This record gives sequence, structure tokens and C-alpha cells, in this order.
Amino acid sequence: MRVERFHGGRSMKIRVVCYEGYKAEETPRAFLLGEHRVEVLRVLDRWRGEDHEYVKLDGSDGARYILRYDRSRDEWEIQMMESPPPLTGR
Repeated sequence: MRVERFHGGRSMKIRVVCYEGYKAEETPRAFLLGEHRVEVLRVLDRWRGEDHEYVKLDGSDGARYILRYDRSRDEWEIQMMESPPPLTGR
């Protein structure tokens, strides 16, 4: 398993496709890593910071992500990506 943390100016800005629910909370449904579209399989957790919102999710590529939404800039970025463990033969 490989974990990448993006902070201290190393965050990766992304485009996010969201569903806006009845409370006007944006929930990511998919995001684009370059030309590659990653579907959100499930949202595991979400929390609010002072100026940001965070979403922990499982992507269709098998990785786990923490995305951060900057409310003042209206921008999403990846804060952490955890790759799935490699498959091993039996």
C-alpha cells in the first residue's frame, strides 16, 4: 500500500463532479485526475474545518482519497491518496 500526502504547497487541484443535496451540501460523485475520471464508490466520512470541507472516499480506481474543498476559492484538491495493496499470487 502506498500513501501520498499532498500538503505544504504540494496539493493537487482537481475538477470534481458533485451532487447538491437538499441542504446544498456538495457531495463528490466523480473527479478528474488529468484525463482519467475516477467515480466515487462511497463516501466514508466528511468533516468541516474553519475554511475548508473534507471528504474521505473510495474511488473506482481502488484508491482511497481525502479531498479538500476550499469554500472561499471554490476549489477542490487532493490532500491524500492511498493506493490499494498490490495483488499477490497464490
